Amino acid sequence: MARDYAARCRGSPGGNAWMVTAVIILAAQGVVAQKVRVEQELEAYPTESVDLRCEFIEGGSVTKLTQVSWIWEPVDGQRDNIAVFHPIYGRSFPNNAFKDRVVFLHNDLKIPSIRINNLRMSDAGRYTCEYATYPSGNEQGTTTLIMLAKPKNSARAVTVRAGSKSVVVAECVAAEGKPAASIKWLASVGGNHSTTTTNGPDGTVTIRSEYRLVPTAADNGREVTCLVDQRTQDRPWAEMLKLSVEYPPTVTIEGYDNNWYVGRSDAVLFCQAKANPEPTTITWTTASGSLPETVVVEDNKLMVRKVDDAVNTTFTCEVKNKHGASRQTLTTFVIEEKREPVPEPQTGAVVGGVLGTLILIGVIIGIVFLIRKFQRDTEGPPKHKPPPPVKAGSSTEMLNKPSEPPTATEIVPLSPGEVYYEPTGGEPVTIMDEEATEALNGGAPPVRNKDAADSHHGNDSSNHGPSSANIPRGESFVSTPMYV
Repeated sequence: MARDYAARCRGSPGGNAWMVTAVIILAAQGVVAQKVRVEQELEAYPTESVDLRCEFIEGGSVTKLTQVSWIWEPVDGQRDNIAVFHPIYGRSFPNNAFKDRVVFLHNDLKIPSIRINNLRMSDAGRYTCEYATYPSGNEQGTTTLIMLAKPKNSARAVTVRAGSKSVVVAECVAAEGKPAASIKWLASVGGNHSTTTTNGPDGTVTIRSEYRLVPTAADNGREVTCLVDQRTQDRPWAEMLKLSVEYPPTVTIEGYDNNWYVGRSDAVLFCQAKANPEPTTITWTTASGSLPETVVVEDNKLMVRKVDDAVNTTFTCEVKNKHGASRQTLTTFVIEEKREPVPEPQTGAVVGGVLGTLILIGVIIGIVFLIRKFQRDTEGPPKHKPPPPVKAGSSTEMLNKPSEPPTATEIVPLSPGEVYYEPTGGEPVTIMDEEATEALNGGAPPVRNKDAADSHHGNDSSNHGPSSANIPRGESFVSTPMYV
């Protein structure tokens, strides 16, 4: 019969199409009718709690739920039930690792969400919420739990001794973190670092970084900074470290001023030492071994109560620490009389003063030169020659001078009664008529003798002599007689 049914199906194309459609519809109805809703992935931290949600969504047909189970599948291991809920028999927690840490959040078979308290790193893995149903069978949904761990960060400086080999001077550790952290260094000293990784049994990772350099005394107290970056941190963790480099003492003696005169009472020497660790002993001695009676020592300070010939010696300061000893000597000389301090020449001030003076002089010379140049450019030659001074009573003397041809000069109007003399030394002419004056002087204004004008003031015009209008230019003439 089966072969006959199959043959009929192969022979009926329409029947095949109907069967395929029916299978698709039934499958779709099954998917819609039965579905377990869970969260795909969750992150959590150790010692905290996490809620694993699960919900059964019914489809079109009625499905009977008989039981729900939570199955845990670790990253490396086998599946195991950790919680079971039966509507009649109640709750069960078969795995001892989760017992007393797992609880159901609802007393409802359709919402069998659980909570896991006091999480451990080993709790990471896949958690499956699985329903036993009738008549469709088992339905399930899986949530992946990712356990994160904040690293335990620490950093420290390693005390070393100054030397010639590269050694570890600082360490930085990001312990038991998940995922693994990264470590960087910020340093002002030359060096390098190396990193090692250690995996823990619970999936955590420990990162250790060491900073190395060849330590010197100058490196003591310098700073390096460790930076730890990891997913669980909001920002990089930073720790600044001061390097600790130990070295034997270096010693200097200070305070001597070359002025230890007889009778001085305030002479002091200081023994300055640099060392790591701090010096354990400081010892003062002299060339003879013991200190003079006038000397008092307090720690690193040597004080002389009264300067005399006993302190005309060599002092030695010796400093010790656990890495060795170092000493320094100083020879002092006692003089008879006090030396007055000689001020040191202030070379810089002298040079600066000389340069400033030279600059000032140059500026003044430049200003004077500019002023004189401006005056020469603005003044220019005079526009007319001023008349020579007039001497009273000189008319007669000028009449006796031989006549010379007149010299053409610039015509400048004169006020009445003003006397004009030719600059060339020509003989002045007394003019009685304005027209004759213009003819004789080449068109110049009339020239009058002030004394003659004053002597004739008020006299009658009939006293004047004959007119001189016809006298040719350049010839002498005799003026009208003057009455005294």
